[in-house]
Amino acid sequence: MNHEIDLSKYQMRTDLAIESVSQNKELKIASEVQTDDAVKITVIALTEEEGAKIGKRAGNYITIEFEDVTDTANKEKVTTVFKTYLKEMLDKMKINDEATGLIIGLGNDRSTPDALGPMTIDKVIVTRHLFELGEASDRYRNIAALNPGVMGQTGIETASVIKGVAEHIKPDFVIVIDALKSGSIDRVNKTIQMTDTGIHPGSGVGNSRKEISQETLGIPVMAIGIPTVVDLVTVVSDTVGFMHKHFSYTKSNMHNPSSKLAPAGSVNYLKKEIVVNQEDKVNLLGMIGSLSEEETKQLIFEVLTPIGYNLIVTPKEVDFVIDKLSDVISEGLNHVLHFE
Repeated sequence: MNHEIDLSKYQMRTDLAIESVSQNKELKIASEVQTDDAVKITVIALTEEEGAKIGKRAGNYITIEFEDVTDTANKEKVTTVFKTYLKEMLDKMKINDEATGLIIGLGNDRSTPDALGPMTIDKVIVTRHLFELGEASDRYRNIAALNPGVMGQTGIETASVIKGVAEHIKPDFVIVIDALKSGSIDRVNKTIQMTDTGIHPGSGVGNSRKEISQETLGIPVMAIGIPTVVDLVTVVSDTVGFMHKHFSYTKSNMHNPSSKLAPAGSVNYLKKEIVVNQEDKVNLLGMIGSLSEEETKQLIFEVLTPIGYNLIVTPKEVDFVIDKLSDVISEGLNHVLHFE
């Protein structure tokens, strides 16, 4: 019995360009991948044609992937890499050392997964008022910062607030910081995306607001985002994939003496080279195992969405991690904008 699924009804929503590129199997988009002390960097330059095919704006995207920022050593590694590529993005945007800036922290400070922007703004070095008073040191750049809140708090479109402020203080560039939505579990709180294309706040969770970009503000706009949430469809479909890998790994290592000595559940099979064949998938989950990754996501979407259970979720330790991630972003901004 064949189970045909209409994939056209399901659109995988992700704020990350790197995921949109990987989801399009037919489109070959050039990317530059580097590794710096366990931190992976992917640089993508999308053309108008390529961007239209994956639903992203044409421009430059730099993605930094890492394992952890909750200990000092790892946080310093990620911060160092972030500083390097933040400077690279500013150079791509032709922003010189004399340019004045406005940093925007998007999000709701009362909702921890959405509080990355406001928490970062609290740690950014603000100097515009000192320049107006004539008391700023030569080592500092003229920087203003704003936490505009969300429309549910203010009743005002966020893009309108930012545009009004920008027209009044006339910065040379804008940097927008926001929490994003990922299309995979393993990138939540472990990825930084920088782009010169601006941002559509809330688009990943289906609550899209007006875009904030050079087209709407008339000046260069950089967006810095970190995925802090996924939807339940992603969690369940990724779990199905993990089950396939676990089953194949266990099957291929069942006669391995070292595996017999390892306690159950102690082996991180994701760090192993695992080949999952179709027969194993079908043996484990029957008809569901015969579906492709896209078809599995569509099926789960069709099950959860009508009953209102396609929830947006975040890890339980998000409070602690968001604080550390805001440290990384703010330290990088302060160092590159003021001291380099």
